[in-house]
Amino acid sequence: MKPLDPRLLRLSRAARWSVVASAGTGLVRTLATIGVAWGIAAAVTLGVDAVRDGRLPETFVPTLALLAGAFVVRAVAAWATDDLAARAGATVKSELRATVLSRAAERGPSWLAARSSAGFATALGPGLDALDAYFGRYVPQLALTAVATPVLLVAIGLGDLTSAVVIVLAMPVIPVFMVLIGLATQALQRRQADALTRLGGAFTEAVEGLATLKVFGRARRQVDRIGTVTDEYRRGTIGVLRLSFVSGFALELAASLSVALVAVSIGVRLVDGSLGLGAAMFVLVLAPEAFAPLRQVGADFHAAQDGVEASGAVLDVLDDRGRDTSTSAPAPGAPAAAATDLVLEGVVVRRPDVVVGPLDLRVAPGTVVALAGPSGSGKSSLIAAIRGVLAHDGTVTVPGPADATRADRTTWGDQRPRLVRGTVAENVALHTRPDDHDVRRALGEAGLGVEPSLPVGPGGAGLSGGQAQRVAVARALYRARRARTPLVLLDEPTSALDADAEQIVVDAVRSLAADGAVVVVASHRPAVLAAADVRVDLRPGGAVTLTHRQEARS
Repeated sequence: MKPLDPRLLRLSRAARWSVVASAGTGLVRTLATIGVAWGIAAAVTLGVDAVRDGRLPETFVPTLALLAGAFVVRAVAAWATDDLAARAGATVKSELRATVLSRAAERGPSWLAARSSAGFATALGPGLDALDAYFGRYVPQLALTAVATPVLLVAIGLGDLTSAVVIVLAMPVIPVFMVLIGLATQALQRRQADALTRLGGAFTEAVEGLATLKVFGRARRQVDRIGTVTDEYRRGTIGVLRLSFVSGFALELAASLSVALVAVSIGVRLVDGSLGLGAAMFVLVLAPEAFAPLRQVGADFHAAQDGVEASGAVLDVLDDRGRDTSTSAPAPGAPAAAATDLVLEGVVVRRPDVVVGPLDLRVAPGTVVALAGPSGSGKSSLIAAIRGVLAHDGTVTVPGPADATRADRTTWGDQRPRLVRGTVAENVALHTRPDDHDVRRALGEAGLGVEPSLPVGPGGAGLSGGQAQRVAVARALYRARRARTPLVLLDEPTSALDADAEQIVVDAVRSLAADGAVVVVASHRPAVLAAADVRVDLRPGGAVTLTHRQEARS
């Protein structure tokens, strides 16, 4: 396991600044420590002289003032190190989470679906929270060790070369203990991280299926299941803490024995007069400080291994080169001007359970395209390919400005409403400030006569299935009109509606097309299919049939 993952430094500017800032404050702290040692040695020497001569030397008070100043500087440097480390930890966590979410959005749902959602959420949530100890304790201590150890060895060598040689010979004992303990804790820490992922997965699955479990009277059994996983995680945590305490004791013992060797050597030479009192006090004060950074960095490393494991998992995700290839570019030689039509050329969508295509289609603005076919024929997969979130062969050119992303040109309405806690207006506007006039208009066009301020619970709690679906339709209408997206994709927008409500939604779809948008609707409802200008029938095995009901509106 690397002391400091270079990938973390490459991806996070705050991580790089944290190392530099920790090294700077560590240098100040080390110089202040040397000042403290010199001040203590000088004060003791002057005190002995004062007892022998019967009067206080004139330099005694200035020496105490310098000693006090060195203590203050050391304390301020230590505070600055902790403060900068805490800020860096928070910033790095924010940067990593934003980067990972951005990469996940770029690679699309198919990339994310191949991974454990619970593990992904655990790594981004409580996993990265463990970076507090990593950046709050380990990284500053690592920088302090890199700066302080050689500086202190030089200072000790200037005071007493023999003591410096003893320290240099004894110091490798601590890294050896660190390596041995690290090998013992690495596998244990990885098992602990896996246990946390299993705990998060068990809890997520229980929450997602709670309604079904309650219907079948199985909800109470999940208490025992989660309790078992929680107890496994608790035992693992105790094991990690036990090993951390043992490792800390081993490092303390090694450092104490090494300092004892230096103290014995100083004592013997002080008695026989080969070493002066001032030099002896100076070296004796600095000797523990020479071992302290190396000893502490080992202890902090084991304490911060949760953060090491979590950041490693996140960085592995970022290093994963697998991505959807669906972000197709315009055909070679095509001008970089704004496209007006939706063009599919030789598009083939392949998934483990379905194949769609090849499909060639050109759709002018003002056209409603209906994707028809039995369930599982690939309607949703084709919409995902058009959206640019599913890998496919061939090229897809969506209407809109060439410098805009496909997401900016597209409005998408999923077949599942995916409502969040808030109000109806907040669900219609979704992550934007709701405009009351436009929200009411969208709700009216969707045929939903509820107040925009009506509270909505998680998953649409408080609304019927049909109401939740019409809120989702209103969300698509709201975005399409506010953002003026030239492409609107709707997946089964009327599956939970009765005939009257369905006709209202169909009229709204035709209204979007009349305003100049290309509207693609996946549906198996006759009323929706009858309202389409172009019907694309998807058959099992990938066969595609096109039927033009009428000339597309210009």
